[in-house]
Amino acid sequence: MATAPTVAPNRSTQVVRKHYPNYKVIVLNDDFNTFEHVSKCLTKYIPGMTSDLAWELTNQIHFEGQAIVWTGPQEQAELYHQQLRREGLTMAPLEAA
Repeated sequence: MATAPTVAPNRSTQVVRKHYPNYKVIVLNDDFNTFEHVSKCLTKYIPGMTSDLAWELTNQIHFEGQAIVWTGPQEQAELYHQQLRREGLTMAPLEAA
């Protein structure tokens, strides 16, 4: 009597990569920062921010109460959040995107 050879099950070598979540930097409207100050801060601290986009976001902050001004990795988000807060802008807590 011949026996069938034993076959070991295939091991999965597939690696599942999980990406770190992005975080949103959100500026809130307030009654003491001027449009010009908010716009200048966004241009100064947010990479790639143009003056036109900063002005659009400043208007959104004023008329809608808040705007997401940057989204990306947590460490950078913490830096931009801290820099904007230090300039006196009213910031929402960082939240995962």
